[in-house]
Amino acid sequence: MTRTLILGGARSGKSTRAEALLLDQPDVLYLATGGHREDDADWARRIALHRERRPAGWRTAETVDLVPVLADGTDPAPVLIDCLGLWLTTVMDQADAWDDAAWEQGAARAVEQRCAELAEAVRHTGRRVVAVSNEVGLGVVPATAAGRRFRDTLGRLNMAVAEAADQVLLVVAGQTMTIKGGGRPATG
Repeated sequence: MTRTLILGGARSGKSTRAEALLLDQPDVLYLATGGHREDDADWARRIALHRERRPAGWRTAETVDLVPVLADGTDPAPVLIDCLGLWLTTVMDQADAWDDAAWEQGAARAVEQRCAELAEAVRHTGRRVVAVSNEVGLGVVPATAAGRRFRDTLGRLNMAVAEAADQVLLVVAGQTMTIKGGGRPATG
């Protein structure tokens, strides 16, 4: 069992690299965390492209309820989580964490708890996991408090999942570098 975190910027090739790591697996549970966005044709096109790339034998679950899936000992299939940034967006939506007052009045603790639970689930799962996330530490400082809150929270989530992972890869312009673990080079 290997737990891999793949980080990269927008359109860096991180999802493609994650899928490539599992291509030799006949059964993969692809956890799509992005959900649907009504009246967004570009989003629908992106989802369709992701689906078309996946092997026919892979299963897809559109969910943000990741902890039970990682704890499930009855399904041995590897799990691909795409992506932690979209998962966090939904978690923050659910906690009303974009609002400054709500953040101070408990949303911060609720989001932090969900992030800690996810990192622990990654650490203790018996399944092979490949998780994709946006590397937010290389970008600009967001202009809004809510944007900075998201960036900072995703950065902390990435650190927690990286600590739980056996391997961390960084994808930049389609090129992959091993940051932690791995054994064999992660080029390509």
